Formats: sequence, C-alpha cells, structure tokens
Amino acid sequence: MDAFKGSVNGVLYTEAAEIFRHDDPFNGPVESIEPWNFKFLAALMFLITVLSLSENFTVMLVTFKFKQLRQPLNYIILNLSLADFLVSLIGGTISFLTNIKGYFFMGAWACVMEGFAVTFFGIVALWSLAVLAFERFFVICRPLGNIRLRGKHAALGIVFVWTFSFIWTIPPVLGWSSYTVSKIGTTCEPNWYSGDYFDHTYIITFFTTCFILPLAVIIVSYGKLMRKLRKVSDTQGRLGSTRKPERQVTRMVVVMIVAFLICWTPYAAFSIIVTACPTIYLDPRLAAVPAFFSKTATVYNPVIYVFMNKQFRKCLIQLFHCNNDAIDLNFNQTTERGGITAGTNEGEMSTIAARFAKSAVEKTLEEASRHSSLSQLPVAENKVCPM
Repeated sequence: MDAFKGSVNGVLYTEAAEIFRHDDPFNGPVESIEPWNFKFLAALMFLITVLSLSENFTVMLVTFKFKQLRQPLNYIILNLSLADFLVSLIGGTISFLTNIKGYFFMGAWACVMEGFAVTFFGIVALWSLAVLAFERFFVICRPLGNIRLRGKHAALGIVFVWTFSFIWTIPPVLGWSSYTVSKIGTTCEPNWYSGDYFDHTYIITFFTTCFILPLAVIIVSYGKLMRKLRKVSDTQGRLGSTRKPERQVTRMVVVMIVAFLICWTPYAAFSIIVTACPTIYLDPRLAAVPAFFSKTATVYNPVIYVFMNKQFRKCLIQLFHCNNDAIDLNFNQTTERGGITAGTNEGEMSTIAARFAKSAVEKTLEEASRHSSLSQLPVAENKVCPM
C-alpha cells in the first residue's frame, strides 16, 4: 500500500491514502469521528489538567514555604513537579480547547510550538525520574565513598535533565523530522507517520535516548539499591530489624517502576510500531490513546513521589491548619528521633529509602560488626539490641 505524503500549512504528515481520505486538521474535525468523541476527550483532559495543576502547584508551594524540604535530594522532585505543571498548563490546556472545537484551530505554527513544548517538558519529567532513582542509589549505596550528595551535585543533575531533554526534542523544529498533527487532529506530536529514512533515524534516536536509556538508569539504580538493603538484612541476621524497612522500600520501588512502564510503554510501543510500518491503518481514536494516557503521569507522579512522603504530609498539614509553632516543634522532634536532622542532606529524601539508609543501613552494619566481635559480652555491655 502506497503512503500519501502531504503538507498542511507547512506541517508534514503521512497517511494511508487508500484507507481514509485526507482531512485538513486546521480547518475542521476529522469527519470519520463523531463529535461526542471530542467532547469526551475534552472532559477527560479538563479533569487531568485540573488535578495535575492543583497537585503540582501544591508541591511547589509547600516546598517554597518550608525550608526543611528545600534540601538537595528534593531538588529533583521539585523539578519533576515543575515539568509536570508545565506539561499540563500548556499541553493540557491546549488539548482541552482543541477538543472542544474538534480540531486544531490554532494553526500550523502553534502546532509546532505545542508539539515541542509538550514533548520537551514530558521528557524533562521522564528524565527527572531517572535522575531521582540515581540520586537515591548514590545516597544509599555511596559508590564514591564519603562523597555525599550536595547542592551543587543536585543542581548539576537538574542542568543535565533540561539540557539533555532540549537536545533531543529541538531537532524536529530545526528540520530533523517534524512536529505534526496527530491522527485525531487535536494534538501535535513528533512525526511518527513519516516514511522518510531521515525521519526514521530521529525517531529511533529519540526512542533510545528518551525511553530506553532512562528506563535502564531506573532499573539499574533501584536494582543496586535493593541489593544493598537485602545485603544489610542478611548481614544483620537474627536481629531482624531491617526486614520491615526492606519490604517497604521494595513495595515503593515496584510501584515506581510499574507506574513508569504503565505511563510510557504504550506511547513508546506505538511510536515504534508506526515508525516501522508508516502505512499501517490505526483508528484515530485508538492512535490517540497512548498520548492521552501518558499525560496521566502528571497526576500520579506527585502522589507517588511526594504525597506518600511523611515529611511532606506534615508540612502540608501545617500549611493548611496554620498551627505553625505546635506542628513545627512536633516535626523537628520527629525528625530527630528518626535520625533525620535538618543538617543532613540525606535526611530530606522523599521516601523511606533515604531515612533507612541514614539511620538503619550504616548503624546496623556497624552494630552487626560489633556484635560479631563482642558476642561473648552481655547485651547490656555491647548494647546490641533490635532497633
């Protein structure tokens, strides 16, 4: 089947010409799609956009209000919230408006800008998850010995995320491939449908650097983290004080990886299938599912990485209850008892992993060593007891 390559107001796209006729996405809806489909997508995008903007704005507001949250290990989480906020503000708002109209009424120039902005901020958020995984591995496993995560290290991670994401999302604006209207006609995205070899090279490169690579970083980092915790549990043996934290961290890691895969795998698989078979016929509504589904990550990312954090929840309660002195005092006492002080960078981690790494991993290794050498002493003398 021959592919038909056309141009609409300067934006390239490729369709299987023998299957459905050409529609101008800038002048009217795709006639093969009934209007209620666009209304449904508009309602869905409105809900996702409102939830995402509210959640991510709350994260940024609470982090700004409470300095105990403004620690190096939380920088990348704040960066994740900012990227998700911008994805929803630009992509969610435009998608809602275009679905209300039923077509991309803003024109070709706006299509290119919307496609670039949503892809850019989406990849920033995706790579933020990878850097977050690496920083947790760095804090817990300490591959460089006594070198700890400092503000400059966290800042370099954020600079890397934005620079790397920009490098691999700007080429379609400059001519290597293009940003084009999706088959449903209300959103813009990289041109998966082109049959040109030059465009294929970009899609393959984009897929490798913006999906395979960050996924590998996440799996390797969390894999080494889990192996470290399991090693500590095995070393500690009969004391058994790390089993519960290990199970909690295991559940946390599984949730994070599964959420990442659920969000991005359909979109990545769709892009590869369409790139490999550009003449394949896909119902426009079916082709729109992966892109809309990936936007839901902006809603559950704050829940997984922020709202499940006890420190953040304490600050959130303090913000809305306005009981600053009492709750702040309780917060400080709690963090001191947990081995998480305001002066330690590791203690501000948004999950149990860093808290366990600071207060349990090193302590239990040290006490296990002391226990092995002083096992003949009474418990009261060698002070080896369950945590």
